[in-house]
Amino acid sequence: MAANRNLKQVRIENSSPAAPPLGMVGGGGGNLKGLRGLETESEAAAAMTLVPSKEGGEEEQEVGFTIDIKSFLKPGEKSYTQRCRLFVGNLPTDITEEDFKRLFERYGEPSEVFINRDRGFGFIRLESRTLAEIAKAELDGTILKSRPLRIRFATHGAALTVKNLSPVVSNELLEQAFSQFGPVERAVVVVDDRGRATGKGFVEFAAKPPARKALERCSDGAFLLTTTPRPVVVEPMEQFDDEDGLPEKLMQKTQQYHKEREQPPRFAQPGTFEFEYASRWKALDEMEKQQREQVDRNIREAKEKLEAEMEAARHEHQLMLMRQGKIR
Repeated sequence: MAANRNLKQVRIENSSPAAPPLGMVGGGGGNLKGLRGLETESEAAAAMTLVPSKEGGEEEQEVGFTIDIKSFLKPGEKSYTQRCRLFVGNLPTDITEEDFKRLFERYGEPSEVFINRDRGFGFIRLESRTLAEIAKAELDGTILKSRPLRIRFATHGAALTVKNLSPVVSNELLEQAFSQFGPVERAVVVVDDRGRATGKGFVEFAAKPPARKALERCSDGAFLLTTTPRPVVVEPMEQFDDEDGLPEKLMQKTQQYHKEREQPPRFAQPGTFEFEYASRWKALDEMEKQQREQVDRNIREAKEKLEAEMEAARHEHQLMLMRQGKIR
């Protein structure tokens, strides 16, 4: 029964045995335009098994596609995490839980369904991030009882930013270190475009209590992840929507909006009122940039000095222990 729940049968009429473009797969007239979790078209195709239909004649036969939900889980990815949780806004006030679940039935069995009918929104958690992305791409803007649905990924309320990481800390070590506070869904060390550790990372817990516990313990104590006595700095993760952003249709048409929109985008012309004050703004921004760079240099130099002092002190401490015969 569990296996049946993880399989969705989609049938598409096709005179050729070749697989159709990804945009045609999905059933019900939809398309998988949100298939960003799979790197290539071949990976997505691998998640779909061609099942020849017994119906139809020799000249024209129906081709069936079985979408294995498990194939949309990346290697090592945990299922039903908070990253798979969607916020659904602008719901009709008379929607039932069954109607709500029916909207998402093509994307597998949900593990969490919540509806606030009075305020017209709900939450649903799907099995994988990729499936949630597909559902979001297909259903965002769908008209339900004269209302366009607004679908976004829900804010992760149990995510922490971890700074001051050693270059030798990996995703696995970061997860292992923070698992003592509670179940960790995901732990990632942020790297630059060359794959070098940036000294920052983030940890996503399965629930808020262990995240609060980790934040409090690390703030009160000195949590060390490696041999070097350099404690990590833990903060609530600041979250941004850098995918959907702010579309024009969601802008509030206030008095300020209309006033600011009187002029189109343009370059200020030299010698004008606009150019004078635009130049002053640029000068202020440049001053802020220079001061931030100076502060960064000062902090970097202070850290390098502290690290050198720490290494010298560690060496002296080891020599003292050797003289006392405590280490060899």
